[in-house]
Amino acid sequence: MKIALASPLYPASIANAVEQADALAKSAAEQQATIVCFPETFIPGYPLPEFVPETSTPENMRAALNSICSIAAKHAIAMIVPMDWYSNEGVLNVAFVVDEQGKVQGYQAKNQLDPSEDAMWVAGTERILFEVQGLKFGITICHEGFRYPESVRWAAANGAAVVFHPHFTGSNTTGAKLTEWGAKANPYYEKAMMMRALENTVYFASVNYATAFQESASSVIAPDGNCIAYQPYGETGVVVATVDPALATGKLAKRFKPALYQYGSQSRL
Repeated sequence: MKIALASPLYPASIANAVEQADALAKSAAEQQATIVCFPETFIPGYPLPEFVPETSTPENMRAALNSICSIAAKHAIAMIVPMDWYSNEGVLNVAFVVDEQGKVQGYQAKNQLDPSEDAMWVAGTERILFEVQGLKFGITICHEGFRYPESVRWAAANGAAVVFHPHFTGSNTTGAKLTEWGAKANPYYEKAMMMRALENTVYFASVNYATAFQESASSVIAPDGNCIAYQPYGETGVVVATVDPALATGKLAKRFKPALYQYGSQSRL
């Protein structure tokens, strides 16, 4: 089975995000990928001082999701598309899962927000396991996948073969030009990707935007912790990797003993 990670440019508008999603989904489908994943809040775009997205509304987010459903059906490929989503509690940072027939399977909300995001979104409260064409997978979004490994372990312990990780690191104006994947001098992100796969014995598929000064590459990490595919820094496009769910046993995740780690409980010193 093949999975794909799409590295788009930061979207100039919601319409541009949908256009890029169409082109990248088409490319992934032409390479026989079963599913393609996009970076964090691809629609309308992740907000930063350097990157100001088009303002989202309940109406334009619903319209964008409808367009994504049509794209998935047109190219017969499942899609994971992160976006803003309006709930009764407030705006969530989510990743929608749409199957190859264009049907919405649900979404994973970002549960562990970065402290800087508290004013942007409300945190989700649930973790979801998805399945598309026999592939079981979970989703962890940016900060929570890098700094809260429990979010990955939960999915692995519950049978996920792959954990997808939409994120955003980088800049178009400042930073270092990375040249070697996983190099010692690189930011820690790629090392964290390796650990999320290795410590759980599952595939970890982490996807980033293409920027001039990326701090991490869109990468697929095998259950043994080795990087088996990545998109070159600064290049838009799709990276496709073959995954074998039989190798993603979740062995180490399933050996975890949660009863030993009850937060706030007393222990002997």
